Amino acid sequence: MGSQSKRTLSRYSTVTEHGSHTFEISGYSLKKGIGVGEFIQSSTFTVGGYDWVIRVYPDGSCDAVKDYVSVYLEIMSRNTEARACCSLRLINQDTGKPVIMWSEETPKVFRSCDSSRFGPQNGQFVLRSVLEEESLGYIKDDFFQIECDITVIKDSYVYESSVWSEITVPPSDLSQHLGKLLSDKKDTDVTFSVGGENFVAHKIVLAMRSPVFKAQLYGQMKERRARRITVEDMQPAIFRALLHFIYNDSLSADMDDLNDDEYSETIRHLLVAADRYAMDRLKLMCQSILCDYINVETVAATLALADQHNCDKLKAVCVEFLEYTASSEGMDAVVATQGYADLKRTCPSVLVDVFEKTSRSRKA
Repeated sequence: MGSQSKRTLSRYSTVTEHGSHTFEISGYSLKKGIGVGEFIQSSTFTVGGYDWVIRVYPDGSCDAVKDYVSVYLEIMSRNTEARACCSLRLINQDTGKPVIMWSEETPKVFRSCDSSRFGPQNGQFVLRSVLEEESLGYIKDDFFQIECDITVIKDSYVYESSVWSEITVPPSDLSQHLGKLLSDKKDTDVTFSVGGENFVAHKIVLAMRSPVFKAQLYGQMKERRARRITVEDMQPAIFRALLHFIYNDSLSADMDDLNDDEYSETIRHLLVAADRYAMDRLKLMCQSILCDYINVETVAATLALADQHNCDKLKAVCVEFLEYTASSEGMDAVVATQGYADLKRTCPSVLVDVFEKTSRSRKA
């Protein structure tokens, strides 16, 4: 009687946890000149179960580096040690993109009981003259940002198990087939006219993905027997992106060619379309993306959009940003935007709610 051979497998696995913290410093000119060895400190933030802070020495941490701005990362958790690697970056205020000033890929041991609690002890983080060089865009309106990325190396494990020969099953390619169905334009049974452009599609696919399309194409609505439907109040590019998501369950790669302003504006319109056709997953994706584009220039307009389309999660993020802005005396910049004026005119009740929350936050 034959026997079946058994294979065994062991796997060593290291668990890591990654986190990022941005330290924003306003009124830089007032901090400069506080003296060598004097520092300002971020709030405490947690990564990997450990508490950390960022120290910034505007006049350098010691006389040897008095021409530099020094930046230290410090572990604040008591009676502990952690293995972690980190990087420190300045944010270009013109582009919003980070510039790596220091990075260490080899893990370092941080011990709270001795000087190793600091790391990096980056005395020469950036020359003060470089930081203040207007053409480099690090400081704008007396404000700059330092971003710190930390990866904490946690416990390692060795797993052992018995395994038999396996047959690998590839991931689902359903969306690829549906996407090809759209691009091939075969066997379509409905045409949409949007802003002078025509789009063909398959009723059954639209109904499967959107309850609004289902009611429109198979319910009692007048379009049920129509083979051509006119869509009002939507740009052709947005409807094209909507169809792409319906068939592919992803955003179109064509959107990657847009600049930041064009991309965020397209996402705003796509959120409106997702709400119109009750496509909850797309709507949530748009909210998540717009969170990355919230700043003093856009927060009011984004808050109005969130309120108008019942985006509670996006609205909460906007309110949280405004609470922080109010506490850091940045509310004047928000109030000066056109988005704020529009919000005040169209959604006054939202403003009342926001200011009540920010007032409570300041009193707390």
